[in-house]
Amino acid sequence: MAQHGTKRSTSMKGVFAASFIGTSIEWYDYFIFGTAAALVFPRLFFTDSSPEAATLASLSAFAVGFLVRPIGAAVVGHFGDRIGRKSMLVLTLILTGGATFLIGTLPTYAAIGIGAPLLLVALRMIQGFGVAGEWGGALLISTENATPRNRAFYGSFAQFGVPVGVLLSNLAFLAVAGLPDEDFFSYGWRIPFLLSAVLVVVGFVIRVRLTEPEAFAKVKRAKAVERVPFRELLRRHPRNLVLAGLAAIAPPAVGYAVTVYMLTYGTQVAGFERNTLLTLVLASTSVWIVAIVVAARLSDRFGAKTLYVIGAVTAVIWPVPMFALVNTGNAGLALVSFLVAAIVQGIMAGAQGGLFTELFDLKVRYSGISVAYAIGATVAGAATPAFPAIYAASGSSTPVALFIAGLALISLIAVLGVRKAPHETEPAPTGPAAVVPESA
Repeated sequence: MAQHGTKRSTSMKGVFAASFIGTSIEWYDYFIFGTAAALVFPRLFFTDSSPEAATLASLSAFAVGFLVRPIGAAVVGHFGDRIGRKSMLVLTLILTGGATFLIGTLPTYAAIGIGAPLLLVALRMIQGFGVAGEWGGALLISTENATPRNRAFYGSFAQFGVPVGVLLSNLAFLAVAGLPDEDFFSYGWRIPFLLSAVLVVVGFVIRVRLTEPEAFAKVKRAKAVERVPFRELLRRHPRNLVLAGLAAIAPPAVGYAVTVYMLTYGTQVAGFERNTLLTLVLASTSVWIVAIVVAARLSDRFGAKTLYVIGAVTAVIWPVPMFALVNTGNAGLALVSFLVAAIVQGIMAGAQGGLFTELFDLKVRYSGISVAYAIGATVAGAATPAFPAIYAASGSSTPVALFIAGLALISLIAVLGVRKAPHETEPAPTGPAAVVPESA
């Protein structure tokens, strides 16, 4: 028994490292593009446009990464359900990190003209493809090594990656943002992208040491994997797939409003300095992480769906006050705005891992949660360029806030309709890391 306990402890340490550290690295890669899209790319890659048009074009390049995410989720999910979780986690890390490093080496519009934004968009698409399969694999490595009563908590390991990615990306840009403009726009902005190479090596070493969750490993040994998991997903779980995809819109909608759009809106409209906004976003991420942990623990006690509904309700309510506080131009009130937004996101993120794992059975789960997550992220990400367009058309932040609240309302209605899937296809647990079957 003692030996089993040691194996379990060592295994969960590895699971935590692979899920949390690896996902943090990938989201760092993803979010530094968002930060640069607000602060750098309009000036260096879209210089033939007016400032407003350049900002819109830059945010559109950010949004392009979301358009390929459903495709990436379906492809990576397919092989994750057929081959395994571990191999896909290694692949997505290399794709996302490699694209991020290459962005840091790109020539600007002044050097090669139209080729610069085209290359930027291409690499952003590779980033999007890689991240699309990342979350699902990291989540399953955690939740499939957990019992049902701890599933949301272990699922939160993957969720930590989002705020930590924001934290790391903002720290990286904050470190170079104090450079004189000439140096910042010449070489300083490249440093956060180039650092990705070091982080990818760290993540790679951690992930190649993983073993498959026992539940999935038994399915492979029995040669019982689905030939076309996505087809079976559509046949067995069409309702949950659509509703989970819609439910997944709210967290990134609120998140990108703060971590991407506010960096533009706050400087151009509310009058904040670039460094001030980066610092405020940075400060809110610690609250975001705590909120995830608390929400995950409460989800395991009271139900993941219940907590997610609570989070979605707050996501509907908060956007209007959030913009109102930022519009004061007061850093303290803006910090309050971002802190509450972090709690809103954290509630949903803490519940999401446990909730989504329960919606799809084992043989199609990687495909199901990846595609659902990608649908939500795609809608929210593709909506981000609409924020400045709505503001330009109305001259007010209120329509922007109502638009975000409307996206959250869609998620609220959708999550009320999801139903826990029967897991009759899961094998009986064996060994310390096996998943305990759910009670009737």
